[in-house]
Amino acid sequence: MNMTHPSKLLTILPRGLALSRTLLLIGLLGLFTACASNDEAYDEVQNLTDAYEKARESIARGNFRRGIQIFEAMQARYPFSDLSRQVQLELMYAYYKSGQPERAIDAADTFIRENPINPRVDYALYIKALAFFEGDPGFLERWFRRNMDKRPPEGVDQSYATLRRLVERYPASPYAEDAAQRMLYLKNRLAEYENHVADYYLRRGAYVAAINRAKAALEQYNGAKGNAQSLQILAKAYDELGMSDLANDARRVLAANFPGES
Repeated sequence: MNMTHPSKLLTILPRGLALSRTLLLIGLLGLFTACASNDEAYDEVQNLTDAYEKARESIARGNFRRGIQIFEAMQARYPFSDLSRQVQLELMYAYYKSGQPERAIDAADTFIRENPINPRVDYALYIKALAFFEGDPGFLERWFRRNMDKRPPEGVDQSYATLRRLVERYPASPYAEDAAQRMLYLKNRLAEYENHVADYYLRRGAYVAAINRAKAALEQYNGAKGNAQSLQILAKAYDELGMSDLANDARRVLAANFPGES
């Protein structure tokens, strides 16, 4: 599968960020001038507007450290405002892009927990999934070459689960299509990994272990391209254990769902 690298996908900013930028700044101006009408308050609003602009520009130029510093200061000063929610979205993006996946995940979780019905929860889930994914489609290939007796890292499963949550809860989200593609990619790769391990056990005579891994691939990653191989491994392992009925059952399922693969 030809996956688009996350660095390209992340040119998609939070929905409405660019379009609502003017409205946000106008809203900020109205918010603070409502609290005080003197020149000092007005100057403070102008400074906040400048700060927001500087943070956005810093991130756009790749100066994530500076942008994060400004946004964190704004969030600390006004923790319960609409601006704070906007800054949370900006921060989770900046954390992810600056190679701080743990902070991006924490920021996304905080946003989702504090704003469960906010229309931007889909974006928070998207960033969270990408942070778990680590922006590295070659990760599982490297994992294949070691730790054959272990499960893939928890982050891979977490990325899959988060992508699934996004697709199921927000099918109309602008991030749903890419999330579905990534979910399919991870499903196929995780199923392939389970089969890789199952075949490893099969060739070494560990038939029960092979059966367990092949069944796990079928149960957890139903619909993956590797399901046919999982059934083939099951049939062979059952044959070796003298369980002819179960072996035949596996072959019947294989023939019914994957003609020509038996």
